Amino acid sequence: MVNRAVIDKAFSERPDLKKRVWDAISQTPQHTDLFTGIAEYTTDLKRRNSAVATLNPKIKDEEPASKKRRLDDQNGDGGIGHDAASEPWREGSDRYAIGDIAFTVPQRKKLSLELSYSAATEGGLRARNPSSGELEFGIVWKDIEHAVCLPLPEKAQRQYTFCVFPRYGDGITSPQDGIEAAEPMVWTVPDASPKAASVTHGKDAVTDIENTYRTFLIGVLNQKLKKVGRMVIEPEEKQFASSIVQSHRKGEKAFHVKAFRGSKDGVYRFQKEINTDTRNQPGFLFFLRTGIIFAFKKPLLFFAFDTIDSISYTSVLQRTFNLNITTSHPPNTTKDFEFSMLDQADFSGIDEYIKRHGLHDASMAEQRRAKKVNVNGIKGEELDAVEQEGDLEKARREAQDIEDDDDEEVDYDPGSDGDSEGEGTSDEDDEGNGSGEGESGGEREL
Repeated sequence: MVNRAVIDKAFSERPDLKKRVWDAISQTPQHTDLFTGIAEYTTDLKRRNSAVATLNPKIKDEEPASKKRRLDDQNGDGGIGHDAASEPWREGSDRYAIGDIAFTVPQRKKLSLELSYSAATEGGLRARNPSSGELEFGIVWKDIEHAVCLPLPEKAQRQYTFCVFPRYGDGITSPQDGIEAAEPMVWTVPDASPKAASVTHGKDAVTDIENTYRTFLIGVLNQKLKKVGRMVIEPEEKQFASSIVQSHRKGEKAFHVKAFRGSKDGVYRFQKEINTDTRNQPGFLFFLRTGIIFAFKKPLLFFAFDTIDSISYTSVLQRTFNLNITTSHPPNTTKDFEFSMLDQADFSGIDEYIKRHGLHDASMAEQRRAKKVNVNGIKGEELDAVEQEGDLEKARREAQDIEDDDDEEVDYDPGSDGDSEGEGTSDEDDEGNGSGEGESGGEREL
């Protein structure tokens, strides 16, 4: 049944477009629901844009068109998170302001970070433009779902990145109907004390800060977040630490694992060795005591334990493996996230982390186990033994089975650089054959 009122209202300002919609519906009635959904979304978008124009007239008039669209979506009256930019916080409220903070999400620019310190139901985090004095974006305290502080990987000088995820902004949880999910707030600070006179408390400059940016911000954030049941989470060695030595700081533990989002992206990057195309640059996985985060490649993802349905390994090769995280979504639906080209050196640490937190390993699910058992011809007592194996032992055993099968078919020269299993190909092989890890004859997906 066509809802004429919805379609007429949505395209009331464009009679030509409304006519085309009706013509399309009459010719393809099976698409009626599609056009009705588009009309409902258009009406809702017009309503929210009108509300934003009323609340933020300066933003509407002064910002570039692309930025205005982003802010409109985030500050709409049905949104969560960045509406703190338009919340009427009292100017006299107790708050800290830290200048010259390098933000990367939702905007890449240097802004002043404000942390309101009033009653639990008021204030939050805001970013203010120091030149114009205008508020750019923010998150109210009650809407903060996760807050983490991570060491920024692969930097010669130690730096820390704060990631604050609003409700429905983790990239995993679907927002409720009528609610617009906002992006996280992400900023980076050096491992140093704040610059002189860059921090104010109320109207007074704070000059006696002996802590670094990291410790100062964590202290202020935790003091506020504890009132809404949250706190800043940092990586811990007892949870997970990488086995790979950092070349630039060999005496320090690394807490990240380099990974590509999706298998195709990873294989393409490995084969072509493209360093300039940021679309093929890896992100980093951090295994925290409250969940797993994928940063700093957008979109950032935070897999809280209660959103994870299962975790499995695929393409377990001699040097790399893939990690698949399946999340659960009501009602009774799941979504898969694949991360590829993880270094095999971190396999045991990740596997131990998964077991410690009781995260179900989907590679042990019935359908996946049956497929592998059938391929390897395991029956009877051998099947019982496999079911009792740990994930790491099982992956190593199956990889060894594949190596044994390959040894029977080809002459394996362990001293060969180009053909040894897991070693990939040389530069000459890449140019001549376009092959790399994941396609070499010696490595197969388990």
